[in-house]
Amino acid sequence: MSAGEGRLAPWSLFAGLIAAAGLPIYIHAPKVYVDDYGISLGTLGAVLAGLRLIDVVQDPALGWLAEVTRQKRAAMVAGAVALMALAMIGLFAVEPPVLPLLWFALTLVVLFSAFSFLSIAFYAEGVGKAGRLGRGGHLRLAGWREAGALCGVSVAAVAPVLLGSFAAFAWGFAGLAVLAWFAMRREWAGLAEAPVPDLRAVLADRMTRRLLLLALVNAAPVAVTSTLFLFFVESRLAAPGSEGPLLLLFFLAAALSAPAWSQLARGFGARRTLLAGMVLAVASFIFAFTLGPGDVAAFAVICAASGAALGADMVLLPAIFARHLSRSAGGDAAAFGFWSFASKLALALAAAAVLPALGAAGFAPGAASPASALLFLSVLYALVPCGLKLLAIVLLLVTPIPET
Repeated sequence: MSAGEGRLAPWSLFAGLIAAAGLPIYIHAPKVYVDDYGISLGTLGAVLAGLRLIDVVQDPALGWLAEVTRQKRAAMVAGAVALMALAMIGLFAVEPPVLPLLWFALTLVVLFSAFSFLSIAFYAEGVGKAGRLGRGGHLRLAGWREAGALCGVSVAAVAPVLLGSFAAFAWGFAGLAVLAWFAMRREWAGLAEAPVPDLRAVLADRMTRRLLLLALVNAAPVAVTSTLFLFFVESRLAAPGSEGPLLLLFFLAAALSAPAWSQLARGFGARRTLLAGMVLAVASFIFAFTLGPGDVAAFAVICAASGAALGADMVLLPAIFARHLSRSAGGDAAAFGFWSFASKLALALAAAAVLPALGAAGFAPGAASPASALLFLSVLYALVPCGLKLLAIVLLLVTPIPET
């Protein structure tokens, strides 16, 4: 292990911190405010939709901010970490000082804004770090980083149960924030001169645009399956109560596979290895279409396989993008602002498209649905992602990605 690679553990820990404030909060926060404050699901859903819209559209602006404050990145990161920790405590461990719904919205705006800024700055900083690691540095860094991120998601998904309360989870998260910041404190490199970011210049690069399109299309299958996962397990598999363990299996498989994908890419090339992960995802989606009531064990195998395929996406695509940015004329944070925007846009489009279509087919969550609606649920959950992943494969094949 090189001296540079020996310093990658802090990157893994910091990635876990950021990830713990992402998807798990979309799962935990609504339940707390429904159970503790009696806010209706419909009202919370409308607020979350508005917050997600803000979260999506602000990413290019946050990328610009992360770039223009590049000289003071360490201080900006410290401030964002503090805001994220305080927002988490306010969300789960503080009695709302105003109307609970307003407090819910305010704390989540702060939380997700800090989360997005940290994600963009963190990935942009990785471009320079990977360059200092030498040959294959982008793949090595990505393996550590994404394994940490996936472990963070997995732990945060079950932490409130293990710790006994959401308040304990919030304070534990704050402790993790201090630890992760301290571990990463020397990793934020400054600049002698303030950069002048140009968002149009970032998008003027043809390869950057192609990789952003690939990221958007490739994120769409997971966005669709994530949106429909709970419905598929409850209604198609007739296995309510199995959602948590299956979801944890999915993320753990992704986390455990991340170092392996990184190692394979160093031996066989990032493009070929990513293609193998995409083919694994297609096979998983097709198999899922054949399942019906009671097929929980078979679906667990699919969760493990599709989770491993996700590990390839999370490790290799950002590494390929970062490697390209390292050869272009700067603007790393601005570029990762657009990268984050593409990923979140896929989630927003998936929710906007598949849920109304499923409702129009007669599907009723938690109630008996006609056979045609359940079949349509399988089509949306399995075959639509399969088609989207095949499109991503085509885009990958026609994109000239250098291996060195």
